Amino acid sequence: MEIVGCAPWRILIYFLIGNLLNKQTKAQEIGANYIVSTAVNQLEMWQFTTFDINQIDKELCYAEKISMNTMRVYLHHLAWEQDPSGFKKRVNQYLEIADKHGIGTMFVFFDDCWRDSYKAGRQPELIPSIHNSQWLKDPGRLIDKEPKLMDTLETYVKDVMKTFGKDKRILMWDLYNEPGHFGHGDKSWPLLKNAVNWAREAKASQPITIGIWSNDPKFAAFNKFQLENSDVITFHNYQDTVSLKQALDTLTRMGKPVICTEYMKRPSGSLFQTHLPIFKRYGVGAINWGLVAGKTQTNYPQGNKGGEPEPELWYHDIFRQDGTPFDPADITAIRSFSNNRTNNNKKQQTKNQIQ
Repeated sequence: MEIVGCAPWRILIYFLIGNLLNKQTKAQEIGANYIVSTAVNQLEMWQFTTFDINQIDKELCYAEKISMNTMRVYLHHLAWEQDPSGFKKRVNQYLEIADKHGIGTMFVFFDDCWRDSYKAGRQPELIPSIHNSQWLKDPGRLIDKEPKLMDTLETYVKDVMKTFGKDKRILMWDLYNEPGHFGHGDKSWPLLKNAVNWAREAKASQPITIGIWSNDPKFAAFNKFQLENSDVITFHNYQDTVSLKQALDTLTRMGKPVICTEYMKRPSGSLFQTHLPIFKRYGVGAINWGLVAGKTQTNYPQGNKGGEPEPELWYHDIFRQDGTPFDPADITAIRSFSNNRTNNNKKQQTKNQIQ
């Protein structure tokens, strides 16, 4: 399958990546969607006054100890807009910590999920027991009210991608999380198409991706565009093993490397114990939702009214803040996925191949 928008040298590189990631090798990506547990949303993670470098170091150490090698991390344009140079300095600090722990990073630029309203400065307090109670869209419906924001977003994407476009600590760029979700529908098209163009114009050495997340026919055009414009295919699946295998049977035949960038929802039967053996068999990377339970409260189920006790069965996440796992069986399954890989040396070889 043709890789849309790629020069021949990029096609060769991604052919090699496909060979690397879509076989049962020591290079399969395994990790989590990561936000530091002391942040209620992306702004709180990346703003100067609340950038918690010590806690990030501590939590990525947890990931290293269970042989994880990849984190998917959300950015937010408003943190950059306040102070571009300071924001990029903090991104670099994060990358230094992650690299120290043998972890590569996939950064996410835009997101259509959860809250529309946001502002710089101190972030709202979490709402007890509410899943992602203060998670932010980026840019959300603000772009409908302020069309000139599109120019700011272009500068933001190009600035970040040009600054870090040859950085071997970054595995790839995830341009847009779940476009069209939360009622945005077709209003997401302009930003989605622009994001792809901006990324290509930035000429970063790393691959780009836009994960598919719904098999609803109303998102068919989105899915087609996202698959065609992704150097690496990424997708979300929080369902059972039957659904996962159906998705993998389709996506792994498209001639590109494949990574599942969101999975693991215990109440739905999406588990490390059931799903990681399937990912391993297909040679597909696996990035679950949530590393350390914290202020985003994604260990609580969606649909809570507020004030409910901690659930007996966590929704997402692996560790408590002190490093205690919710379920030791999860750790066994994760380590089993990675048991044929020497973490640091093999991780560096993987990153070198991707570059």
